[in-house]
Amino acid sequence: MPLTPRERFITALERRPISGRVPHFELVFFLTMEAFGVVHPSQRLYAQWDQMSETERALHRAEMAQIYIDTAQRYEHDAIFIHPNPSTLDETFRLIDGIRERSGDRYFMMMHGDATYSIPTGESMEEWCAWLYDDPQRALDEAQRRVDRMLEKSRLLKEHGGLDGFALCADYCLNTGPFLSPAMFHRVVAPYLRQLVQGQRELGFYVIKHTDGNIMPILEDLVAAGPHALHSIDPQAGVDLAEVKRLVGDRVALIGNVNCGLLNSGTDEEVVADVRRSLAQGMPGYGYIFSTSNCVYTGMALERYDLMLNTWREFGNYG
Repeated sequence: MPLTPRERFITALERRPISGRVPHFELVFFLTMEAFGVVHPSQRLYAQWDQMSETERALHRAEMAQIYIDTAQRYEHDAIFIHPNPSTLDETFRLIDGIRERSGDRYFMMMHGDATYSIPTGESMEEWCAWLYDDPQRALDEAQRRVDRMLEKSRLLKEHGGLDGFALCADYCLNTGPFLSPAMFHRVVAPYLRQLVQGQRELGFYVIKHTDGNIMPILEDLVAAGPHALHSIDPQAGVDLAEVKRLVGDRVALIGNVNCGLLNSGTDEEVVADVRRSLAQGMPGYGYIFSTSNCVYTGMALERYDLMLNTWREFGNYG
């Protein structure tokens, strides 16, 4: 019997041999208005959610659940990344249930599950950096509290059921390298990332660590944390998929690497060449999941994503 998309995704996360097409998903497919005529769930503002009748809320929940399934079906995603909106735990449970009721266990389901420090926003960057250097123990204590809270939330999600894993989406790196020095990252982020990943794995979840940018100076810390996969493998930051696979491909699956910039500004020929390069570098030895190096972002031409997928359908097949 053929594997389900969920089973194919798990096979790739576990770096086991697989036949047929390379598994595929995207962290976000924002182009739902163009593709389906509905606003992406994460871009909706439900300011009067609590004022709605339960009937109206149920209709919104049903539409949001269905758009995730429709996206996975049309674009052959093996996994669904949910963005609960509103983001309360109760609404998260309801969204998980709504998708499972409509699609069963066909798709791997994940959500954001990070709690580690990411690159601060431009508005808070100076203040945050000063705080970190002036009061490092307080920063470490807060890092621990954040992880503890996320692990408690993870426990509740496990008790509820229906969720397969987490994508940890705190960004650590710029195109030039990590925002924090490798030594500071090793002290302020890495121990808490490892706690979080190991705690979520012990609960039975699969864990994917995402970060854009040049990860090479902190690659060993990322892999040592123990995620099942690393996501992005960002070519715009000079990260070479073949080199990352050579260095750590025996310990972690890899996801991504199709150049997001080319999908917007490159020629069709450049897009096809980049997709073929990613597949050629990622497929050998298995443990690779095909995706963009970030997401299908607002403003991307939908026909470019279609071109990317058509190239994958032609060249992304194991014998």
